[in-house]
Amino acid sequence: MKADISKIKPRFFNTATRQVDEFIPLVKGKAGMYCCGPTVYSYAHIGNLRTYIFEDVLKRTLQGLGYEVKHVMNITDVGHLQSDGDEGDDKMSVAARREQKSPWDIARFYENAFFDSTKKLMIKRPDVVSRATEHIPEMINLVSSLLEKGFAYEAQGNIYFDVAKFPRYGDFARLKLDDNKEARVDEDKNKRNQADFVLWFSQSKYPNQIMKWDSPFGVGFPGWHIECSAMAMKYLGERVDIHCGGVDHIPVHHTNEIAQSECSLGHKWVNYWIHGEFLNVDDSKMSKSKGGVLTIDRLIEDGFHPLAYRYLILTSHYRSGLNFNYEILGNAQNAYKALYDKVQELRKIAAAGGDDKPADETAMLRYSTEFWNALADDLKTSAAVQVAWCVARDETLSAADRLTLLTEFDTVFGLKLSDEPEALAADEQALLDERAAARAAKNWGESDRLRDELLTKYGVQIKDTADGVSWTRVLPKVG
Repeated sequence: MKADISKIKPRFFNTATRQVDEFIPLVKGKAGMYCCGPTVYSYAHIGNLRTYIFEDVLKRTLQGLGYEVKHVMNITDVGHLQSDGDEGDDKMSVAARREQKSPWDIARFYENAFFDSTKKLMIKRPDVVSRATEHIPEMINLVSSLLEKGFAYEAQGNIYFDVAKFPRYGDFARLKLDDNKEARVDEDKNKRNQADFVLWFSQSKYPNQIMKWDSPFGVGFPGWHIECSAMAMKYLGERVDIHCGGVDHIPVHHTNEIAQSECSLGHKWVNYWIHGEFLNVDDSKMSKSKGGVLTIDRLIEDGFHPLAYRYLILTSHYRSGLNFNYEILGNAQNAYKALYDKVQELRKIAAAGGDDKPADETAMLRYSTEFWNALADDLKTSAAVQVAWCVARDETLSAADRLTLLTEFDTVFGLKLSDEPEALAADEQALLDERAAARAAKNWGESDRLRDELLTKYGVQIKDTADGVSWTRVLPKVG
């Protein structure tokens, strides 16, 4: 029996107020949610992906509590410079020169790679994925609005936001502008104040920029910050329930978004700002990862299931720093495998007719309520995971009841606990056939290697018997 979700009121830590606030949506029963997406110039690091997992859990939690969620995420495929403080080259142009491809080819390649990684992590695709390059008119309109209202100015062909016209500029990030090193970087003589930021770059500053558009301000390209404001307004309206991102966005990107949006609109823009903390990678213990970006595919190559990483993220709070190395991930994989195995055991018992234990709706209601209360209390996923383990180990409950609860919990966990074990995919069967050939050739070393690859990469455990080879899926299929 599921908890009465109508009685559960979600509460989240709001960066704007620096306290845990009850979530009261703009429209009853609905939630508009904007999340800063990737800059698609390279592969997504697992640290970046921690933020997208937390946002996915937030979305799933709201949906589980009965809200209709509209989730919008941008794709930054132009305008994000190497420094958040308006210095350096556009990251897309840097990648284009590095790989000898067009910026558009770079963007599509790494966008596809990003969504391949999120699929492997069971992160739901946003309802709206908005590419910056496809929303240039909306950005130009927003810049024009800021110019007309006196919040922006032109200097040497570039359009800057004048932070002096927005006295609350430093409030969100608790900035003291005189000491704001984040916004300062190298001095730009075109700026009235070094905290001012670019809304539109003309070709005068970056003549080698490849991606450029006509505008009333001259041929050029948008600043990074203007993109999110313009796209959020287009898809979620002039008032937004929730805006998410990593904590690194607080002092510059989100501070600038608030300034330009609220000056253009004339009112408060976002009600709840929710930010995820960093992943702290222990480089001294990550010798296997040296020489490249630590991606989900790299974890898979090194013998880890991507959902073991998701499980690890679930065992920590999104607002707490999380230490990461392969030993920690290995422990998480063992725990995840144990939970997955327990669910498969319960599935077999239930499929065989059950264990003759009566249904216990009181206990089920208690567990379900504990689970949803943990998530509603600022996404305490570690407490929710503990509830799941209590259910898995509670032998006073029938296998069917435990399976029902764990399936309910997995709507938020996204760990494929509720999935039936799948048949072998073509690539898995190919490895099994290669192993059979290696055994026939008495190449025992290659046979063992392929056996280990099937287990670590695909979660397929094989057993050699007198009657042939049998296999069991001890972890869900990747992807």
